[in-house]
Amino acid sequence: MTDQAFDSPTPNQAQLPWQEAFRFATVMWLSSRLVILLCLLVIAPALPTPEGGEAAIASWEIFSRWDSRIYDTIVTFGYQFQNDGEGYNVAFFPLFPLLIKVAMELGLPFEVAGTLINNVAFWGALVILYCWVREEHHQAIARWATAALAWCPFSLFGTVIYTEGLFLLCSTLALRSFEKQLYGWAAFWGALTTAIRPPGVALIPTFLWVAWRERRTAIAYITAIASSMGLLLYTLYCGVRFGQPFAFVLAQRGWQSDDQAFHGAVWLSRFMEVLIGPANQDEGRIVDPWYPIALLILLALAVVLWRTRHRLGSPKTGYGFCLVALALWLLGGSILVNLVMVFGGAYLLWHTRRDLGRVALTYGVFSWLIILSTGRTTSAERYAFGVVTLAIALGLLLSRYPRWGYATMVFFGILMGSLSVRFAQGLWAG
Repeated sequence: MTDQAFDSPTPNQAQLPWQEAFRFATVMWLSSRLVILLCLLVIAPALPTPEGGEAAIASWEIFSRWDSRIYDTIVTFGYQFQNDGEGYNVAFFPLFPLLIKVAMELGLPFEVAGTLINNVAFWGALVILYCWVREEHHQAIARWATAALAWCPFSLFGTVIYTEGLFLLCSTLALRSFEKQLYGWAAFWGALTTAIRPPGVALIPTFLWVAWRERRTAIAYITAIASSMGLLLYTLYCGVRFGQPFAFVLAQRGWQSDDQAFHGAVWLSRFMEVLIGPANQDEGRIVDPWYPIALLILLALAVVLWRTRHRLGSPKTGYGFCLVALALWLLGGSILVNLVMVFGGAYLLWHTRRDLGRVALTYGVFSWLIILSTGRTTSAERYAFGVVTLAIALGLLLSRYPRWGYATMVFFGILMGSLSVRFAQGLWAG
């Protein structure tokens, strides 16, 4: 084999460069985690405590906010549930707190155990993602997909005490194993995935659909059923412990805060907030005319940039769009990020559907159906981040337009820093 052929790997090449995967994934993981740690441990503690927030103190406790504390109660006191319509910690699936409990038995405090487990798992997810995409596509796409996952603003939740890292690791391993027809491993990792959090059930219809479309043998269908074992065992536990097998479903309703008159009403409200402004949406009339005026100006600038792109040239047009995107984020804030992550992500899956493998695409489709089927917007962007197909789709796109890729990574870094500071201050981050 010539050097040129080695430098230009073909799709589905047999020999997988694990050393390359470890090296690149580690660089992406370490560099992005350093940004998060800088914001959590240095910048946030130096800022004043915001109204409604918490004092950010540079310690292990800064990794424990919001859902992290619920996992702490599970590890410390166990699961609680009563069928009274309130939210209980039984809504949070057992694998992550179980692993933390094991680490604590070895002498680690809760904050240290939870942080280490999530970080190591997220690093592993980056390595496996690189290997999988490298096998199915080529090096450039693998690098961009890995960078996109590592630098996505919501990868913050792959560092603090949340389930994102563990979920991405197990789901990616399950998908890759099924793609390669390693059914024993696919069933094992699939069962672990469904024991981490509810969206893991997207693996089951994914495996069934792919098995049917590709006319795979019966073992593929058995793998799909076996992948549900994590969910089934937790259902059995709830039935024995609380006398209600679906206690986790009933408890989840108690945590929901998105009251809506009809399905999708909250999403419609979010769109209106971005279009006319939160103050105008709340009042039902224009009380802040500057918001829609600013939005119209930015949209007009975007149209002008697009119509004059040939005269301006690619670099100037690109810089202009970057500035418009930054201004839109400053104007629309977290609501705009929420909409772009969910609906922009859905469009990206459709746009790259012919290049995504069948397993990855099917998993993305079923995952988005689950996200949208709830009608809720709370944490939807974080759940979208947990769908590994989105990182692959973004890698496909950015490998074609690397100049936009570098700008995207810079923008991701800014958003990541902002979310990290908010999380450290006890403010809602996703």
